Amino acid sequence: MSANNAFHIAVLAGDGIGPEVMTPAIEVLRKIETKSDLRFRFTEAPAGANNYLATGKSMPDSTIKLCEEADAILLGACGLPSVRYPDNTEIAPQIELRFIFDLYAGVRPARLIPGVPSPIVGADKRGIDLVVIRESTEGLFASMGKGVVTHEDARETMVITRRTSERLFDFSFRLAERRKARGKPGALACVDKANVFKAFAFFRGIFDEIAKKHPDVKTDRLYVDACSAMLVKRPWDFDVMVMENMFGDIVSDITASLIGGLGMAPSADIGDKYAVFQPCHGTAPDIMGQGKANPTGMILSAAMMLDWLADKHGVESAAEAGEQIESAVDQVYAAGLKPIEFGGTNGTADITRAVLSAL
Repeated sequence: MSANNAFHIAVLAGDGIGPEVMTPAIEVLRKIETKSDLRFRFTEAPAGANNYLATGKSMPDSTIKLCEEADAILLGACGLPSVRYPDNTEIAPQIELRFIFDLYAGVRPARLIPGVPSPIVGADKRGIDLVVIRESTEGLFASMGKGVVTHEDARETMVITRRTSERLFDFSFRLAERRKARGKPGALACVDKANVFKAFAFFRGIFDEIAKKHPDVKTDRLYVDACSAMLVKRPWDFDVMVMENMFGDIVSDITASLIGGLGMAPSADIGDKYAVFQPCHGTAPDIMGQGKANPTGMILSAAMMLDWLADKHGVESAAEAGEQIESAVDQVYAAGLKPIEFGGTNGTADITRAVLSAL
């Protein structure tokens, strides 16, 4: 779209509860239109397991072209446990998009919202507000679809490149600096296994090189096992963490569990030009069509999208709109909203209605 404050959004609702959580996010963005100078054009496109069943492809070329032309991409959830490729792996266009558009920075915020239960004693008083940055195009995932399996063994190869690592660390330091400017610690930890694997020693060495360009950011280096143990004891000690793809896949699920679960956790996969925004949860076919899905992670992913659009295009009103969505979510949970997954009675419609009302 031509105007600086008008954005074309590709919408890939996907499978399972994906469409059920996407609808509330679109409603929230439509509400933002009535309260700001922002305008959105949404174009839906197929992707996921159901598309694979119908066509033999996870997504058509037209979906990829749409994503290439759009200002940003919203994705619900893709894949179903019962639908597999011939090699028994799941249909995962969300991962394919990372490779197609070189979305090397997987951003996984974990912020404990007021009124949301955490399994960590003291978290309600100390707070949790951290970000996992997961490299999203290489590491162990570079071997996806390329592994070698024989009767006797199976092998996958991890790849870490200087080019991607340098961009990843530049992105991570900039994010830490932005957080510091907003009153947060602005510290960055490199999480790896450099004491065992040469590839991770290489990874850490590049981190050290980039760190010299950002002397105002406090840095740390942690082994992933020690980091995981610390996260479930004192998560409030963390600010921003950056790590290899597989480690990030695992650690970001841990951090999501600290703030109420995957239904509360937003995410983004960001490259130099393109970005995909989606909740951390999966397609949850066991609750599909029952009105139980929690759309909070999807709604907060839309807020992340607005912040990214603001930074990319210099549209301050988009950043303000993202903050308004976060504040509305905080308000409704602090007031006692309790999703079904927390043992409450509030389903998809209740949560959506509450956030729209708070806006």
